Amino acid sequence: MNKMLERIVHANGIDLHIVECGKGKPVLFLHGFPELWYSWRYQLPYLAVSGYRAIAVDLRGYGQSSVPDNVRSYSMRNMVEDIVQLLNELNLDRVALVGHDWGANIAWTCAQMHPERFNVLITLSVPFSPRPPMPLTELIKKNSSSFNWLMYFQEEGIAESELENDIETSLRRIYYGLSGDAPDELPAKLVAQLPKDSTLLDPIPDPQSLPKWLQKEDLTYFVNNFKLTGFTGALNRYRNVDYDWADLEKESQRKVIQPTLFIGGELDTATRFNKRGLEAMNQYVPNIKDKIIIPGSGHYVQQEANEDVNRYIVEFLNQFYI
Repeated sequence: MNKMLERIVHANGIDLHIVECGKGKPVLFLHGFPELWYSWRYQLPYLAVSGYRAIAVDLRGYGQSSVPDNVRSYSMRNMVEDIVQLLNELNLDRVALVGHDWGANIAWTCAQMHPERFNVLITLSVPFSPRPPMPLTELIKKNSSSFNWLMYFQEEGIAESELENDIETSLRRIYYGLSGDAPDELPAKLVAQLPKDSTLLDPIPDPQSLPKWLQKEDLTYFVNNFKLTGFTGALNRYRNVDYDWADLEKESQRKVIQPTLFIGGELDTATRFNKRGLEAMNQYVPNIKDKIIIPGSGHYVQQEANEDVNRYIVEFLNQFYI
């Protein structure tokens, strides 16, 4: 039986907490916001029994990994360097890379900057985003007059105050509100129909019961970890988007050349309202093999539809991970 093995690896000047399972070709999983390595709890054992070495990491700012104070330490270049140096410390020349949400954005950039280290790519929920014509916050200000999560996260302390007031309630509402279990009208409302003075949690109902894919012990694990770290480290990733736009000018224009699989949820705001990104992958990800949209699933697709996602990942790896 494959056991989950946890340890701390020192890489890029910080400690990174990893959990791994199985033996074979390595597959590295990158989580999103506000999540942890634990978001891949359904995938690790499945890949292990399928003959792979599955490794999930708490990204910088999360869980049992280091939480640096400096906002700039969460730049995309630095996040990518965390992953590259983690591979070095694990003596891995190349891996298959799987990312969800912010983990998908990090995975896209890893593939652009270090194609020699990542054999194949699987991204969930967040399609490839071509370089915008101006910094992202400027683009949002120009094109939107409604509440926007990324803009709300820019000023230090505001989102932290709301989210940390009651961490369990905050996470419960976010996980439910972005999932396929939420009311049908909620996704569109969250994306473009909220007044500018809204807060993050105001429009998200508190569910009477947890979705089937999120057990009480799962929520407790997330809550206990965010009680240790707070949300500032996680939010600092958002606070680097304009810096990244300038810092990665050349790298962000490179194509992703690896064999790639995209998986999204039919009801996921990050997929459903990003047709431009889905179409752009045909041009910027010329070796994309498939774009799978899972019916009824929301943003947390690897948890909500874990059996389907497990199968798609392994089928893809078996075919293209050479």
